[in-house]
Amino acid sequence: MKKYLLALLILTGGLAHAQKKSVIGFSVNLTDFDTPDKIRQSSLGDVLKDGFFGTMHPGFSILYWQGLTNHLDFSARYNGVFSNKGFSSGKATDVREYFNELEASLHLRAFKDKVAVNPFLSAGVGAGNYMKKPAVIGYMPVGLGVQFNLMEETYLYLQGNYRWSWNTSQLPSSTWYSFGITQSLHGPKKEPEIKQVPMPVVENKDRDNDGVEDDVDQCPDEAGKVNGCPDSDGDGIADKDDRCPQVAGTQKYNGCPIPDSDNDGINDEEDKCPNVAGLAKYNGCPIPDSDNDGVNDEEDKCPDVPGVKENNGCPEIKKEVIEKVNKSAQSIYFMSGKDVIDKRSYKGLDALVELLNNEPTYNLTVDGHTDNTGSDALNQTLSEKRAMAIKNYLVKKGISEDRITTHGFGSSRPIADNKTAAGRAKNRRVEMTIRNY
Repeated sequence: MKKYLLALLILTGGLAHAQKKSVIGFSVNLTDFDTPDKIRQSSLGDVLKDGFFGTMHPGFSILYWQGLTNHLDFSARYNGVFSNKGFSSGKATDVREYFNELEASLHLRAFKDKVAVNPFLSAGVGAGNYMKKPAVIGYMPVGLGVQFNLMEETYLYLQGNYRWSWNTSQLPSSTWYSFGITQSLHGPKKEPEIKQVPMPVVENKDRDNDGVEDDVDQCPDEAGKVNGCPDSDGDGIADKDDRCPQVAGTQKYNGCPIPDSDNDGINDEEDKCPNVAGLAKYNGCPIPDSDNDGVNDEEDKCPDVPGVKENNGCPEIKKEVIEKVNKSAQSIYFMSGKDVIDKRSYKGLDALVELLNNEPTYNLTVDGHTDNTGSDALNQTLSEKRAMAIKNYLVKKGISEDRITTHGFGSSRPIADNKTAAGRAKNRRVEMTIRNY
């Protein structure tokens, strides 16, 4: 046993020597030889009911602690134990005896050594002399603890171990509690000194201080951002090369904007008619006139047939046709206060049917009017119904209803004085307009 313990101490001591950090310290200890034996003989529950801790035997330790890696430490300690356990006779005595122990353990820390609070696990081997005559008995301590780091010079330790005896007939297993303090042998770890390398003095080679050195600055005496030259309009073309230095432009046009030759607001690159003002809707070209009648397609009711401006771009309607329609309109009569067509009107309406049948491209607008007799609402309704009565007559005669449009204007458009009977008669009328759109 002595040889095994000595070999372990020599081996771990050699590892410890390879590390710079080492500490020595002192601890006070309490050893309980009773509780593990009680648990073995009864149960943990019974022991907890009676009180977990047995008789505590005081002691102390002198220890050496050495870091091996960032998370692994080694410790060697001498323990002095004061006990009246009576290991020789097996019975407790009134006289406390003094026993010696040696331990070597490894400690696995959760964190690196610099943290303030660092828990760890411990495992090792130990041996002690507990008899009057020399007799060494071995044990194996396993447990956990916490290390408190004070400025990497002083460390406080709290530990608790369970120590399995290798010869329980002479030495019972025990629990062991310790509070210790250690002091570094080397002082706090010094950070490597960083030498300040003086910056070389570089001669200023940027006369205008624009960040572009003179050997590549195309304008060394004038600050700028485009190859060291100013760019007033920010178009990326230096003023010295920009034909329009105050207006942003493109490289293609030497720094000027894309031109708009016809000033229609559409630049020449997008304008399909760059020399004639037009609209964006037609890609810079004027509104087209498909039938070349002088009325553009947007205003031309007959965009594919040449016509006249007076007839909204449609062919001019012959004068005799217009007169025939007007004559038919003037010969239309209604029953007084009603929308019933008088039989006297049939001849003129039938002539209008013949005209529409002969000219299938013609369409008709019928507008009804009244005098001011009665309320405005009544007159409005009556004028609409009379215009619709004309349309219904023509439709019954075979004219497509989509060729006829009707309106009612009530008494809002008089053509004579409503104060006289003759004037009111003129205002009670139907107007018809022939059109070819």
